[in-house]
Amino acid sequence: MSTEFLLTTFIVVATPGTGVLYTLAAGLSRGARASVIAAIGCTLGILPHMVAAITGLAALLHTSALAFEVLKYLGVAYLLFLAWRTLRDKDALSVEEAAPIAPMKVITSGILINILNPKLTIFFFAFLPQFVSATEPAASLRMLELSAVFMLVTFAVFVAYGIFAASIRSHVISRPRVLTWMRRTFAGTFAVLAGRLALADR
Repeated sequence: MSTEFLLTTFIVVATPGTGVLYTLAAGLSRGARASVIAAIGCTLGILPHMVAAITGLAALLHTSALAFEVLKYLGVAYLLFLAWRTLRDKDALSVEEAAPIAPMKVITSGILINILNPKLTIFFFAFLPQFVSATEPAASLRMLELSAVFMLVTFAVFVAYGIFAASIRSHVISRPRVLTWMRRTFAGTFAVLAGRLALADR
């Protein structure tokens, strides 16, 4: 495993995006356990992109404008839905001492956030081949190995973000105004990310 691959992976994963934002929200609203569950969901959402890249299906998104646009705008719609839900539904980002956790709902949302991001498939398609020689025996197995490492790093980094958020939630519980601005900030950030995705080219 090259140091270059690990460093590049860490930089890509640690850069705040929709998955990080979702994990932070889970940690702030429902604590460390919820943030870990959210991290699991976001990590599982990488699997379809990994499979697509390894099997060559990413080439379809890379060459087909229609396929890319359809998936892209599904992702945009979902991000805008998250923005609206976070802004309108106070329970979406409520901080309580014993906030209830619905694991499957948290995981499903995390999976959808990453599945509906076509840039991840293109990223895998462009990223993995740089570290696998075309003449290397069992190149697909090597790509699978690197993808697994990418997912492990993603999970670890997201959990770290989530646990940090959970560690400061006690400072938020007693400050309703802070909670209101947090909800607005998260909603606005989801909307901005939706806009960025909408303007993304292949």
